[in-house]
Amino acid sequence: MHFARPLAASLETALRDTPVVCLLGPRQSGKTTMARMLEPRYAYITLDDAATLAFAQADPSGFVAALPPRAILDEIQRVPGLLRSLKLAVDHDRRPGRFVLTGSANLLLLPGLGDSLAGRMEVVQLQPLTAAEQAGVPGLFLAALLGGHLRPAIASATVQAPLALAQHIVSGGFPEAVARSAARARSWHREYLRALLERDVRDVARVRDTAAVGRLLELLALRTAQLLNVTRLGNDLDLRRETVEHYLAVCERLYLVRRLPPWHRNPASRLIKSPKVHVLDSGLASSLTGLTAADWNTQRSRFGHLLESFVVQQVVAQAGWTDPDLRFWHYRDKDQVEVDLVITRGHQTWGVEVKAAVTATPADGQGLRRLAEQCGADYQGGVVLYAGDSAFALGDGPNLAMPLSRLWDM
Repeated sequence: MHFARPLAASLETALRDTPVVCLLGPRQSGKTTMARMLEPRYAYITLDDAATLAFAQADPSGFVAALPPRAILDEIQRVPGLLRSLKLAVDHDRRPGRFVLTGSANLLLLPGLGDSLAGRMEVVQLQPLTAAEQAGVPGLFLAALLGGHLRPAIASATVQAPLALAQHIVSGGFPEAVARSAARARSWHREYLRALLERDVRDVARVRDTAAVGRLLELLALRTAQLLNVTRLGNDLDLRRETVEHYLAVCERLYLVRRLPPWHRNPASRLIKSPKVHVLDSGLASSLTGLTAADWNTQRSRFGHLLESFVVQQVVAQAGWTDPDLRFWHYRDKDQVEVDLVITRGHQTWGVEVKAAVTATPADGQGLRRLAEQCGADYQGGVVLYAGDSAFALGDGPNLAMPLSRLWDM
């Protein structure tokens, strides 16, 4: 099954003026498929091949010297030492579009490697498929929010079935899983995680007990969209705090989890400083926790957290082709008033609140109004995304209630 990826345009743009473009994202998110669309202009070389891997590890400089003028190097995180040899090659010949690298680990988070190609490389982040990409629509929700183009619209009849929303959540965004039945997708997710723990964890970190990383991820799936408490995680897993922090960093490098930092206007604010943690793919989280779409009505609280992580992922992914310079946060103060997702561009600030209910009222905009008070003139507006069908204003301010389906129908 082929999916159009809006981020492909960003890859082509970067190749026109940058010597090295690095396409990063989770394994099986579609990086290789996107990169190979550049053939036959680029030779394709994968470091998953044992002989190629051995050559690159034994003689990085010789390997780079033997490369064709334009080449794709797939799974670059398997030989991070190649980045230094690529730097020397690019310094000798700065023509744009020489190399396309793909990586299933975030090289920017690997110690000592993030700046190896500083000024010579542009990073393009490919996320798992969004619901909009799966539906074959442009994915314009974030652009409309930032541009102030969202408008009230009263639906004439109920068209959004809650179970359809639940299906989006449990499907997630990995192309292979999306193409399968629900039961087969769960089997794929389990095998995906097993392969990551057996190979990729060892590639990006010296972790002897990879099973403990798997247990941590299972626990994080149960606590997705909640404040991160490393001490509690350590107690529950019988691991030292330092070990939990290390395993968390490994999960971040492999695009398994995302830490969402707290938004605060200044250090003297009354805001809680703990980040939230989200399992990046809601389908993987659903499989880890045993939730299916049929559990929507009986496991609403657990689905509420998964829904929040799902929405965060949709918006962050849309930022890749809307505005890659956006930053993302959560808001929570000591009165327990919160906003699930805060988006900033410079001083400009937007808020997104997520509700699993099929109705929304002005009271649901409390967090957005508190955020607006904190931001003052910098506040640009916000939305409460809910499981209903109509879009309407939440009071007199620039806040709207919007159907969650706007994430994949515009």
